[in-house]
Amino acid sequence: MATRAKTATGGTGRFSQDEKRRDSDHVSFLRHKGFRWLWIALALSGASIAGYLMIDQQPRPNGGSWYGYTLGTIGLGLILWLSLLGVRKRRINPGAWSLKAWTSAHVYLGLSLIVVATLHTGFQIGWNVHTLAYVLMLLVIATGIYGVVVYATLPASLSANRKEMTRAQMLEALTAIDRQLESAAQPLARAEADLVIDALGQDVFYGGALARLTGSYPGCATARAIRGMGTGSEAEARVVALLEKRREQLAQIRGALRIRALLEVWLFVHIPLTIALIAALAAHVISVFYYW
Repeated sequence: MATRAKTATGGTGRFSQDEKRRDSDHVSFLRHKGFRWLWIALALSGASIAGYLMIDQQPRPNGGSWYGYTLGTIGLGLILWLSLLGVRKRRINPGAWSLKAWTSAHVYLGLSLIVVATLHTGFQIGWNVHTLAYVLMLLVIATGIYGVVVYATLPASLSANRKEMTRAQMLEALTAIDRQLESAAQPLARAEADLVIDALGQDVFYGGALARLTGSYPGCATARAIRGMGTGSEAEARVVALLEKRREQLAQIRGALRIRALLEVWLFVHIPLTIALIAALAAHVISVFYYW
């Protein structure tokens, strides 16, 4: 009986742990561990502000003071560590430093850099490499904020747009409509048939990056075919109805492409800016020690 009770308790314990793990998997990285990294970031920011205010000296502390060097060292360490998120994404480790924990720290500690770096400058801004590094850091943070916003809001829109269809299924639905159009367009006059042929021959993914981001396709051959099609006969009416269905299916596909592009485009700005920031920081540090 004791053995059975022990087994049952052990089984319940494992079940409870698995249940907690599943629950934690559904928690956003912003809420990870009860906003642990938000509180740490707020503590760091608060301590930096308090330290700056408590120093009673004139002129006020700047980047060349002992306090400025302290904040600069903290800021530099944070930036280098935060830039390693891409490396962490390529490793599988669900432990204390899980990807969710690292991402949560990346967001909140990244925001705290606004306070740390601003106090490090001592509010002294000029046309030099030091200000360049500061501005690049603000741009990196701004693009990071955009990334957080889109990842918190757009996945739900992507799911709603897909209507429980995968990308392959959306393309298959379009192919089925195209087969019906090919058959229905046979009785049409030459001019109307050419419009349908142009619509069917146009690449579904035409338009490039700008069209995907804006969702605007002014050269859509399907829309042009609808405008140029008459409705004087039963065959034309059937073709128009199928073209309308094709336009709706294209809108669904293009909507998914647009949301995906909005989710990914910020990385093409955020990552190069981060590299430029690290280069500017290197120049900033070298120049500081050279003239020290």
